[in-house]
Amino acid sequence: MRNRPSRWRESVELRIPFHDLDPLEICWHGHYVRYFEIARAALLRTFDYDYPDMRASGHAWPVIELYIRYARPLRYHQRIRVEASLVEWENRLRINYTIHDAESGQRLTRGYTIQVAVDMRTQEMCLLSPPVLAEKLGLK
Repeated sequence: MRNRPSRWRESVELRIPFHDLDPLEICWHGHYVRYFEIARAALLRTFDYDYPDMRASGHAWPVIELYIRYARPLRYHQRIRVEASLVEWENRLRINYTIHDAESGQRLTRGYTIQVAVDMRTQEMCLLSPPVLAEKLGLK
């Protein structure tokens, strides 16, 4: 997986809380998904298509694929920067993520999620992203 340049990019800064640690005193791997979600929601807000906006448009966007590459552990009270970049949108949403140490800039983790549009009325998956997404991205 490579991070492709994207004009739709957002980052959030977080601090690893004590309750996210495992018995080895490093961040439990499952919490990374939550950190991705926080950055994803921030990204979606930049083009006014956060989850309430999706619902109002009549579409749900469930995550159907998730990939995480753990390079270095996250530790208690560490400040991290989680960046989310929208790199595909025509048929699905692919969002790439990178977690960096906020102080050193060292890359700690990378990953991606894939989401597809589902028509909430029919519960059917859309083969193309709905036109509202292109409108929100300023492509129409």
